[in-house]
Amino acid sequence: MTRSSRFKQRILRDGLGAGALAAAAVALAAVPAGNAARADSGPVAIDITDPERSLYPIAIPEGVDSDPALSELVAETARFNMKVSGWFNVLDPDSFLADLEAEGMSIRPRPWEDVGAFGVMKHRAVRSGDRVQLDFRLFEVEEGSSPVLERTYTGDVNDARSFVHDWSNEVVEYFTGEPGFFGARLAFTANSRHAKRILTMDHDGHNIRPVTRNRHLNILPAFSPGGDRVAFTSYMHNNPDLFVAPAGGGRPHRLSSHRGMNTGASWSPDGDRIAVTLSRSGSQDIYLIDAQSGDIVSQLTRGPHINTSPAWSPDGSEIAFVSGREGGPQIFVMDADGSNQRRVSRTGNYNSSPAWSPEPGVRMLAYTSRVDGPFDIVTQDLDSGERVRITRGEGNNEEPSFTPNGRAIAFGSDRPGEPGIYITNADGTGPQVRIWSGAGTSPTWGPMPD
Repeated sequence: MTRSSRFKQRILRDGLGAGALAAAAVALAAVPAGNAARADSGPVAIDITDPERSLYPIAIPEGVDSDPALSELVAETARFNMKVSGWFNVLDPDSFLADLEAEGMSIRPRPWEDVGAFGVMKHRAVRSGDRVQLDFRLFEVEEGSSPVLERTYTGDVNDARSFVHDWSNEVVEYFTGEPGFFGARLAFTANSRHAKRILTMDHDGHNIRPVTRNRHLNILPAFSPGGDRVAFTSYMHNNPDLFVAPAGGGRPHRLSSHRGMNTGASWSPDGDRIAVTLSRSGSQDIYLIDAQSGDIVSQLTRGPHINTSPAWSPDGSEIAFVSGREGGPQIFVMDADGSNQRRVSRTGNYNSSPAWSPEPGVRMLAYTSRVDGPFDIVTQDLDSGERVRITRGEGNNEEPSFTPNGRAIAFGSDRPGEPGIYITNADGTGPQVRIWSGAGTSPTWGPMPD
């Protein structure tokens, strides 16, 4: 019997209240019968290929026998992670009916059923000086009081948030069969009154570190494939030169300093080359340069029109870019040697800043598009041509970047009263969550940490 049918039978047998019955009915689509097999405990609970799926209701209470401040950090971080993962409906803690003290690190299913929870995530957070121990247990309510997943993490107190990210990734993989993106870092440009700085931060806006410390304009960051370096354009020497710096901060190295533009870096998947826009010949064209020496390897575009914003495909075979050769800026794709250049954007009078989805087997771009009014984020499947509008009518939303698993997109927005860096689901569903408040642009994801 499938999870979905067992849950329906329990609704009829136990006579759940109207509120829980409604919640369960809405969420049943999250547990379809035909999911792929999972090695550890049978079928996954969330069919990520089902466009009609609903969000899986999960409860994340405060910790049991825990340090209060540490428990609050753990619960808030876990709730944020589940919310932005794209798969879960995180239930309001004020709605919980269970006696948490009496339950301890187990559950009594009925109180959780009554609030519509399908899953319950429990933790114990203990601190001793600068050391912490975090114990986690995951329960599926219909499976009873035995945990379906449990982990313990011990280490320095400063690593507590990272431990929660690791646990959250395990929970996402348990339910969906694929890992989450928690713990991956973003590089972005933070705009201030007198300068533009390159910063990096965790996916939830914490752990902010500067890449640049100068008082000049520093823009358009791009992580190296290994995540240890960031390329960016800076006006430190009164010309838009390309620099590379350690991702954790450190002395930058000027890699390309041709007269005119040296902008829009995109690393090849193997890290050996960088696609970049140069204007050394007068027009803006896309070149490949050596990632170590900065020497020009080849010129990929030629002509009087602007060609800029290269973006390398995950398999290294193609490069997307922006060209004005057919009027306003549009998205084109070419083979990595510069051949077979063709336009792919067909809607909108201004399309720019393409980014590739890293999801295996998917040829998809996200980019900035203007049809009428402000700029918005769209995705386009390059095989089917299907175009999905991710944002709509909330200021200008620009410069998208996919998470390492391809399931979410970060972008910059100037929406009135709430400017900043946002993340949202890559399929256009779910909330748009601000993770950086202020004037921020050009977010780009680094890889998952080892």
